[in-house]
Parts: sequence; C-alpha cells; structure tokens
Amino acid sequence: MTTPKQTRRIFLSEIPQGHITEATFKSEMADLPAPKADQVIVRVDYLSLDPAMRVWLNGDVTYVPPVRVGETVRGGGVETVVYGNGQIKAGDVVYGTLGWAEYIAASVGALRKLDPPEGFTALDYLGSLGTTGMTAYFGLLEVGKLKPGETLVVSAAAGAVGSLVCQIGKIKGAKVIAIASAPKCAWLTSGLGVDAALDYKSPTFEKEFSETVGGLDVFFDNVGGSVLDLALTKLNKGARVVLCGTISTYNNVGLGDSSGIKNYSSLIIQRAEIRGFVVYDYREKYGKAEADIIKWIKDKKLRCRYQIEPGLEECPQHFGLLFSGGNTGKLVVRVSNE
Repeated sequence: MTTPKQTRRIFLSEIPQGHITEATFKSEMADLPAPKADQVIVRVDYLSLDPAMRVWLNGDVTYVPPVRVGETVRGGGVETVVYGNGQIKAGDVVYGTLGWAEYIAASVGALRKLDPPEGFTALDYLGSLGTTGMTAYFGLLEVGKLKPGETLVVSAAAGAVGSLVCQIGKIKGAKVIAIASAPKCAWLTSGLGVDAALDYKSPTFEKEFSETVGGLDVFFDNVGGSVLDLALTKLNKGARVVLCGTISTYNNVGLGDSSGIKNYSSLIIQRAEIRGFVVYDYREKYGKAEADIIKWIKDKKLRCRYQIEPGLEECPQHFGLLFSGGNTGKLVVRVSNE
C-alpha cells in the first residue's frame, strides 16, 4: 500500500450553540505527519456516528476531553493499516476512536486489532460487538438489573443502543415496551418482537403510555426530558431508571434551557433507583458481554441493523440524522471504497 502524504479531514470550526449548522464543521486537505516510532498510519474505512458525540463538541470536560476548535472531529471507526510497525503490520484491520479523516497517524496503544469470529465482520465492532453493544448490555443487565417477568420500557427504541436493549430484554424474559416514531413502530414489533411500540409523537401518547405500560420495573432512557418525566409516573416499587443518554437536550447548550424533571418524588414513593452510567467503566467485563452477544446472534436471538451512509464530507449531514429521527439502528458512514 502507498503511504499517503495528505488527508482530507473534517474539523470543528466553532462550538455550536443549539443545533449544529453549516458553520459548525469545515473540511480541508491537510498534510499527514510522518508516523513516530510508536505510530502507524491507518485508512479510515467506516465511522460510527453516535448521539454522545454531540456532547463532546460543547467545549466542556465530561468523561472524555472535548473536541477543541480546529481539531479533527473525534469518532470511533474501523480502519485498515497502510503503514505499519513491529506491532501492527500493513493490511491489519483495527478499531480506534480517532476521527473524521481519510487517513490518520495513530499510536498503536490507541488501536485494537480486530479478528472477527466466524460469521461476523469488522463492521460489527461499531455495532453489536462494539461500544453500542456494550452500552446496551451493561446498561440493562448491570445497571438496570433486569429480571425475568419484569416490564421494561425503552425510549429511542429504534436507535442503535435502544434496538439492542429491546432484544436483550426479550432474551431475558421481560415484557418490552418500545417508544419510537410511528414509521419505526412496525419494525420494532414485527422485526424485533417487542410486546408493544408507542409513537411518542401521537397526540394521545400519554394516554396510550399509561394504558399500555401500567407499571414499569426498568426504564432504559436514551432521551430525557418529558418522556423521562412521564415514565417516572409509572414506576413499580423498586423500579430502576437507567440514564444512558438525553438526546432531547443535547442541542440545548447555549440556549438557556434549564427545565428539569418534575415527577422525581415518585422515586421516593416507589423506593426506586435512578442511575447514570458510562460504558467505559465496564471495560474489564467486555469479554463476557462479547461472548454472550456472539452466542445470541449465532442463535438468531439478536440482530444489529446498520444504516450505512456514504462519504466523509457528508458526515455533518449524516450526524444530524441522529437528532431528527432520520436513522434506524446503527448509523455508520462509509469513508473508503477500497
């Protein structure tokens, strides 16, 4: 493989106030630095687009450093090594949280060499076998402590994490109620086998939610806002509320929105728990989760749906799909056609 001297990259042009705009990101051709002794050069094949990436653009330190203005936008990806060293050779396929670029010089320590099991591909390390799958697994089973026969409610249920949570819930013997937009409800019921799917945009959503749910034992929340507040009114005694994401509020930064939940007293009355988590805290247990997920997929009990969009320079537009309901399942961008 020829070692490239330049790369196209997408960088953060300004910290967004509210929704991302055309001014948020810029594209440029940049010189690719010669790799250091502990580095290799990789070609980015696929990029993962995830709602949490929006938080990384706000300039605040969270569980990871923010993306600074001028820096290449950070994101997980599957890459092929084009210039190796003694540890990783050219042609190896790796995973790394690198960035929106065609080529990147990366430290070997930041990469995981991939060896997919039979029947799987490297792309699965952006979905069921990657951070997405680990988030669903540990959020539901370690944080949510789901038990057979319980009622599980999942918001943003047709998204990458939500759709896996729904399926793991069914595998574990729960009654699963999914919340999504109307066009995705049929896929959730007929395709994934949830017990009921509710359209959160319906004018009668609150009534339908109350009648369908009755009482819930685990609420896996990817949305926050009014949906979370509604769920708090239907907690069974000892219920667990799992805070995975707040996609409804990610674009409120800089807009002065200070609204919060109102029904928190239900947590006291029902002796319930509400807990946020970051999947990276469970790294030492990834092996067990990966083994379980591989078995479920081989047994045809679990599937990961991919929505693959083309083009590095279109990443900003594709990223916006996460916040407009324009994606179903795992959203991925194909960067390289090689």
